[in-house]
Amino acid sequence: MLAVRKARRKLRMGTICSPNPSGTKTASEVCNADWMASLPPHLHNLPLSNLAIPGSHDSFSYWVDEKSPVGPDQTQAIKRLARISLVKKLMKKWSVTQNLTFREQLEAGIRYFDLRVSSKPGDADQEIYFIHGLFGIKVWDGLMEIDSFLTQHPQEIIFLDFNHFYAMDETHHKCLVLRIQEAFGNKLCPACSVESLTLQTLWEKNHQVLIFYHCPFYKQYPFLWPGKKIPAPWANTTSVRKLILFLETTLSERAPRGSFHVSQAILTPRVKTIARGLVGGLKNTLVHRLALISVYPLRLSRRSQ
Repeated sequence: MLAVRKARRKLRMGTICSPNPSGTKTASEVCNADWMASLPPHLHNLPLSNLAIPGSHDSFSYWVDEKSPVGPDQTQAIKRLARISLVKKLMKKWSVTQNLTFREQLEAGIRYFDLRVSSKPGDADQEIYFIHGLFGIKVWDGLMEIDSFLTQHPQEIIFLDFNHFYAMDETHHKCLVLRIQEAFGNKLCPACSVESLTLQTLWEKNHQVLIFYHCPFYKQYPFLWPGKKIPAPWANTTSVRKLILFLETTLSERAPRGSFHVSQAILTPRVKTIARGLVGGLKNTLVHRLALISVYPLRLSRRSQ
């Protein structure tokens, strides 16, 4: 589930870097931070849905607060157990699925972000947080970090997929959407025909952010794309063999037009998986298996016509 490795390591796409002041790059160096801007001209007018775009799972969970309450995404049984301080420390080992911040992921080339959000019990200010078992950073802080990167890299396009909402009423949704609007402003791309979106058209309009919102609330705002426009089938398995079969099957079943698609190349722990590797945590229990399927990176793409 750790879709991104250490930032200090070289990725297959090239060296992680930021453009130098002159804006030039050496022939031997490809900047992951500006990989979209560096694509050859013949790809600029290709539908964006035809490009394979790297993404991360539970993108925000590089940090979770073990001192906070257990999230509303957990069962009552887990909440009762979490009253024991050691339990939260163990939960953290299974809640953290990334080792890079938003900024570091963006610099590494990640452009699709899987986001789950929640209000926090006892908070009176309507603040929204990222959530994966335990509460993460405030959504606003994450949005500002992403916007800062986009301002410095005006030709990079990102996909923010808000696909899980917990303990959120209409007031919370309004607060979140206003935060999104405040953070990105004119960078937001209004929902439109998937096939009409190309890098060139987005660059011409200075649009850099596509927001997918898996809640009927999207209908009230033109810059929110419906969740059905970005299906993300989930294998829900600990078996590499079953995962590869699932990826191949869902790839062949994708609709040829009308939506983006996510291939989730992730292994999901079951209760017995966690019990067996309780102390070792997610990284030491499942992540090493993903090396066997490196040919199937988590990506956002559509079959070429």
